[in-house]
Amino acid sequence: MKTKVHTPLGEKKRIFLVDDHPVLRDGLRRLLEAEPDLMVCGEAESARKAFESIKSAAPELAIVDISLTGPSGIELIKGLKNRFPKVRVLMLSMHDEVLYAERALRAGAKGYVMKQAPTEHLLTAVRRVLKNEIYLSEALSSQLLGAFVSQKASEPGPILKNLSNRELEIVRRIGQGFTTGEVAKQLGISSKTVETHRGNIRKKLNLRSGSELIRFAMAQTEERV
Repeated sequence: MKTKVHTPLGEKKRIFLVDDHPVLRDGLRRLLEAEPDLMVCGEAESARKAFESIKSAAPELAIVDISLTGPSGIELIKGLKNRFPKVRVLMLSMHDEVLYAERALRAGAKGYVMKQAPTEHLLTAVRRVLKNEIYLSEALSSQLLGAFVSQKASEPGPILKNLSNRELEIVRRIGQGFTTGEVAKQLGISSKTVETHRGNIRKKLNLRSGSELIRFAMAQTEERV
């Protein structure tokens, strides 16, 4: 599928969508363009295609899914921050905000919204991020504040926080049942690189075998996805 770029309309705020599900992009586009102050100026199904067209689309905000074919949404955010620093980013994901929101913010996102959230929450997040403000759900904001006040690590435990963004992405995909070759193809890296990551993950998580890693990854998926 080719990246789509839409014709600008008036002075509406320009938004670019990055998600590998066409149905979800269509729903987002309809929701946003029903608002008098918002428009979708372009969309892409992957990080690579987003990089190809964001310059010409000239969005003020990119709404990015964390799970993309090839480079992940986290990697896309880092790239956007470096190449298009004026483009603000809102991450939209089905994955547990407690685990991923902090990583998204560190990468350069201004907000994080769960796909399960009510549409009014998404619209609030969009407008807040367009104002260069941070948006997090009330539940996550309270949890982060509580962790700061108590000086204790928030859930999930530090064992997962020790993983890099790439390692965490690989754990998630292993938990979804993908093989090493499939993970390599999805992330655009070699199978040997995936195996190296798997070995590092096992060391960090103190897992003795590949089977233990698979069981651990599947348990995380069942709990959080």
